[in-house]
Amino acid sequence: MIDQMGTIFYFTWELDFLHWLQGIHNPILDKIMITATNLEDYVLILLLIFIGLTVFPRSRKIGGTLLVATIVCFLIVNVGMKPFITRCRPCWLEPSVKLLVNAPHSFSFPSGHTNAFFAMATAVFLRNKKIGIPCLAIASLIAFSRLYLFVHWPTDVLGGIVTGIVSAIIGYMAIEALSKLFGRIKKRIKEKKYENKFEIN
Repeated sequence: MIDQMGTIFYFTWELDFLHWLQGIHNPILDKIMITATNLEDYVLILLLIFIGLTVFPRSRKIGGTLLVATIVCFLIVNVGMKPFITRCRPCWLEPSVKLLVNAPHSFSFPSGHTNAFFAMATAVFLRNKKIGIPCLAIASLIAFSRLYLFVHWPTDVLGGIVTGIVSAIIGYMAIEALSKLFGRIKKRIKEKKYENKFEIN
C-alpha cells in the first residue's frame, strides 16, 4: 500500500513492540532517550574533529576511517536507500501517539541515526577496541532511543546497524589501501633520491 506517507509495510511484532515501549515511558527514561537521540545534532562537529585527526600522523588512520565511514553511510542511506524504499514511519502511521521529539520528515528505512553512529563506533572499534566498545554502547543506546521515541521500526534499526557496520568496514579498507599506496610512493621517492645522489657522487 502506498500513499502520501510513503510505503506502509511492517511486521505485526514491530508495532506490538513499539506499543509496549510506550508503556514503559517515565520521566527519567524520557530524558535519557531524548538526550541520546539529539546527539545527531553534533554530527557536523564530529566530522570537523575527524578531519582534524587526519592532520596528525598518530591519529591519521582513525580520523580517515571515521571520515570515510561517515561519508559512505550518508551516501548509502540518505542518498540511496531512503528515497528508494520510501518506508512510512510508525509516527506517521499513528499520529495519535504523543511524540517527545519532532516527527522526522525523511523516510524510515533504514534508521539514519543508527546508521551514522554505528558507522562511527565501528570505525573506532576497528582501530582501537578499548575506545570502540564504549562507542558501540553509545551507538546502541541511540539506536534504542529511536524505537522508544516511536520514530522508527525495529527493522529500521537493524538495517541501520548493518549499513553502519558495512560503511565502517569500507572506510577501514579504503584507508588501509591508501596507506599502502602512499607507503609505496614514499618508498619510491626515497629510492629515487638515493639513486640520484649516488649518480651525482
